Amino acid sequence: MGKFESVLNAVRGEKLDYVPAGFWLHFPSTQHHGKEAVEAHINFFRKTNTDIMKIMNENLVPYSTPITKADDWRNIRPISLKDPFVVDQLDIIKRIVDRVGDEAVILTTIHGTIASAFHARGGGENYDTLRTILSAHLREKPEVVANAFRILSEGMAEFTQSCLEAGAQGIYYSALGGEKELFTDEEFEQYIKPNDLLILNAAKSASAFNVLHICKDNVNFERYKDYDPEVVNWAVHENRLTLKEGRKLFPNSTILGGLDDRSGVLVSGTEEEIEKAVFSILDEVGTKKFILGADCTLPTEMSYEKIRMAVESTKKYYQK
Repeated sequence: MGKFESVLNAVRGEKLDYVPAGFWLHFPSTQHHGKEAVEAHINFFRKTNTDIMKIMNENLVPYSTPITKADDWRNIRPISLKDPFVVDQLDIIKRIVDRVGDEAVILTTIHGTIASAFHARGGGENYDTLRTILSAHLREKPEVVANAFRILSEGMAEFTQSCLEAGAQGIYYSALGGEKELFTDEEFEQYIKPNDLLILNAAKSASAFNVLHICKDNVNFERYKDYDPEVVNWAVHENRLTLKEGRKLFPNSTILGGLDDRSGVLVSGTEEEIEKAVFSILDEVGTKKFILGADCTLPTEMSYEKIRMAVESTKKYYQK
């Protein structure tokens, strides 16, 4: 059974020869675009032997005028499929698809409503420090900021459809905004959730499946339980939601994750320690409707060899 079939079987809850694995990381800035980005992805895929090809997206929604006050959100313009950041990302997807084919499930990263709004407000750095700008502005000028969120989400929905047409077989949706300290439950329900679902619904035609990645710590996971994702991933080690508890909250979903992305055995462990940790995860959560992965994107400097050790450990689990 090959990678493609193994991953689809895991999502469907069908028989497996081994538990598949999916890992990814941000490549150096010199490998964010064009041919360099394509080669970086292929090299990572070959050296780690991961079962999922996730295409990273360093083509952030651009900003022409930094947003420093609530009224500045009036300057947000619709995303066009002719925008350079869109054209570059679609080209990367097409070229990777040409190289990988049906060897593995190919997912592409889609930055969600809040991530896209944060990028449009002034770039992609220092989210943890500056994210409260979004909630503060929303409370000051709810109609203005809500309209900007909608404009960005409509553009990302169209972009999502174009990514699938370019050959991606599903999306990895990076969802922000669920942090308890950022938006209230009421604000999330009114301003964030409808936009998240607008983009996710645009990916319903995916030929494989879509992943909901719930990013950051101190998240209220109840906000996402009726998103009903095919695959769900979150930071187990930064939140009070274990893998087993996640199964109860998302009963129809395949779980992706298990390993810490910033510390622990995957980052600094030996082969024996990595294997032991993977075995322990599989003992805890079981092998059905589960894909081994990390809490989030791995560090750029992460050892490819250690990732490969984790990937190979799931096969050894079936041989013990």
